[in-house]
Amino acid sequence: MVSTARVGVLNDMADDGPAPGDVSDWLEHEVQALQRCGRITASVEFVHAYGLGLPSGTAEAIERAYQELAAQDVALVVGPAIGENALVLSPLVERLRLPTINWAGAERARGKYMFQLQVGSHEDEPLVMARYLASVGCRRLGVVFDVSPIGTRHLKFLQEEAAVLGLDVVAEAGISPLADAAEQEVATVLGARPDAVLYLGLGMTAPAVAKAVTATDWDGCKIMNTAGLRGYSGDFARICDGWTYIDMHSDTNATIKALCAAKNIPPEGALAAAKGHDLGRLVAEGIARATDHTREGLRAGLEHVKWLPAALGEEGTLLGFGVHDRGALHGRYLVLRQWLDGRSVPVT
Repeated sequence: MVSTARVGVLNDMADDGPAPGDVSDWLEHEVQALQRCGRITASVEFVHAYGLGLPSGTAEAIERAYQELAAQDVALVVGPAIGENALVLSPLVERLRLPTINWAGAERARGKYMFQLQVGSHEDEPLVMARYLASVGCRRLGVVFDVSPIGTRHLKFLQEEAAVLGLDVVAEAGISPLADAAEQEVATVLGARPDAVLYLGLGMTAPAVAKAVTATDWDGCKIMNTAGLRGYSGDFARICDGWTYIDMHSDTNATIKALCAAKNIPPEGALAAAKGHDLGRLVAEGIARATDHTREGLRAGLEHVKWLPAALGEEGTLLGFGVHDRGALHGRYLVLRQWLDGRSVPVT
C-alpha cells in the first residue's frame, strides 16, 4: 500500500498564492481529525498549483496547472472552483484517470474520475428561482444573463421551468461576464415591463446590473443565482441591496451551527466554513475508505463515502458519492437568502 497519499490542490482564481478561494486549511483540518482517531494511518501530502482560468484568465492556464499536479504524481485533485474551468478540465481528468473533486456549479463536469461538490448548480438554481417567483406572484420575467457557458446554461433551464409553471420570459439581454456597465441591457429588459428582473451568471458583472436597475424608478422583484455569494466580500452586498439570491448555507443547519459555535466563526463566515468543511470531509473520508492510496484506490474510496451530514444546505442535506453518483450533495442544498443593509438574511 502507498504509504503517502498525495493530494493536489488546484486554485483556478489566481496565478500564484496566497489566493482567494483557498481551502487548504480545511482540507488539512479534516484529514488531521481522521489521523488523530486512527482512521487515516498514512501520511497525507498536499501539493499546490495555480492557474488563472476563465473568465478572467485562460483555459490553457488551468490545464497547465492541472498537468503540473499530475506530473507530481498526486492521486487526487481538489478543484477547480469555477464551472467553466471544470468543464474545460473534464476531458483531461478522464484521459489522465486522475480522481478530481471540483467545487463548481457545472453538473456536466462529472465523469468516472470527475467528482463534484455542488457549490451552486447551473441546472438546479433556475428551478429554485422560478418556483420562488411563481410563489410570490411574479409572472413576467426579464433576464440579464452572462454570454458564457454559465449564463446560457442557467437561461436554458429557466426557460424550461418557466414554461412548466406558466411564467413568461418577456425579455432577455446577454452581457459580457466581465462587463462593468449594464445600462443598455437593463433598459432592454425593463422596457418589456417585467414583474421580476433576474441576473444569471458568474457574478462579476452583477454589480453593474444592480446599479443600472437602482438608477431607474423600477421597484419589482430582483433575484440572482449564486452570483450573490460574492456579497460576502467587498461592496457587492451594498450595491446589490434588496436582491434575493441563492446561497448554500442555512441558519437551520445543525452541522454548520455547531461548527461556527466551536470555532467562534461569525455569521458572515458561515458559508466559507460550510464549504471548506464539506470539501475537507469528502477528501478525508475518501482517503480513509481507500484500500490503497493510488489513483484507482482513491476513486474507489470516494465512491464509498455515504450519508455524511453536510454543513452546506438546509438541515438534513447529506454528503456522499456512489458508483454512478458523482454529485456529493443530496437534499435541499440550495437556500434562498437576500442582501439587506449589508447582511444576508433568510427568505421565508
